[in-house]
Amino acid sequence: MPRIEQTPLPGCFLIHPDVHEDARGVFLESFNRKSLQALPGGCPDFVQDNLSVSKKHVLRGLHYQKGPDAQAKLVRVLKGRVRDVVVDLRPGSPTVGHYFSIELSDRNHLAVFIPKGMAHGFLSLEDDTLFSYKCDAYYAPGAEAGIRYDDASLAIDWGVPHDSIILSEKDKGLPGYNQADL
Repeated sequence: MPRIEQTPLPGCFLIHPDVHEDARGVFLESFNRKSLQALPGGCPDFVQDNLSVSKKHVLRGLHYQKGPDAQAKLVRVLKGRVRDVVVDLRPGSPTVGHYFSIELSDRNHLAVFIPKGMAHGFLSLEDDTLFSYKCDAYYAPGAEAGIRYDDASLAIDWGVPHDSIILSEKDKGLPGYNQADL
């Protein structure tokens, strides 16, 4: 049974799977609905799986969906390493405007459960990093939103110089935290 650990952001959890390693390699359950019933509110009904492949220093985020299309996510790295960042956007939350950051990799096998109302992004730390995430709502282009990765009020430490980061044109145009459509 995986160990579920509360992060500094209420409702955001780190999932430590049971990892079985021997001379043949590694085995673990990457998803088990019954195990995640221990989350507050139980395990969401995940409806979509996404996979990205990124070069070293590609940053994807900080993204979220608004309103009724908001998404809870379960994220993990299948190959490589990332700096994973979650920002609390929930009005009234004691940690609104705060972030949680952790390295996820194919070596530590950790996963992060991100509840609705939080922005998410990650920075690939190796070439050909495979990043997987389950979502409990379908992608809705009209509901997508984001915040600049380098917003001064958030002061996120990505662990690499900003001039080495590779962004999409869309992510370059994201607003700062105080200008975002929350």
